[in-house]
Amino acid sequence: MTAAVDARRTYTDAFMNAYLALVQVFPLVQIGCEADLDAAIAVIDQLTDKPVRSEAEEAYLGVLTDLVEMYENAHVAIPQRTGVDAVRFLMEANGLRQADLVLVLGRRSLVSELLHGKRRLALSHIRKLAEFFHVSPATFIDDAPADRVSHAPS
Repeated sequence: MTAAVDARRTYTDAFMNAYLALVQVFPLVQIGCEADLDAAIAVIDQLTDKPVRSEAEEAYLGVLTDLVEMYENAHVAIPQRTGVDAVRFLMEANGLRQADLVLVLGRRSLVSELLHGKRRLALSHIRKLAEFFHVSPATFIDDAPADRVSHAPS
């Protein structure tokens, strides 16, 4: 045997039995379609909803989430979002109107320009919004490339 094989981790029979039982329910194979993805996410949800997981469940969950991530990276387009998208979402979630942000940002015209994509969020706006909504300032940092300015809803 080589040193690499000798150094590998050993597992108890109980661990292996529990792990293999999970693999029998949902095999750890490459995810090939949306139906497989949905099934994998359902298994992940079941495991993450448990208040306490066994070592075997943690190991299985780690591999399954890696398989989901690989599939999503190759097949699922995650739309880029902007800080203004986050503002809109938080406004809707909190039942706020454009006028409600005037108290936070100071000027009606500024709020209008921001929400209609005519102006980008400045650091001072981000700080005020983060404090107002009780979220991290990172919430308002654009994921989108800097050349994307228009944030107006369609």
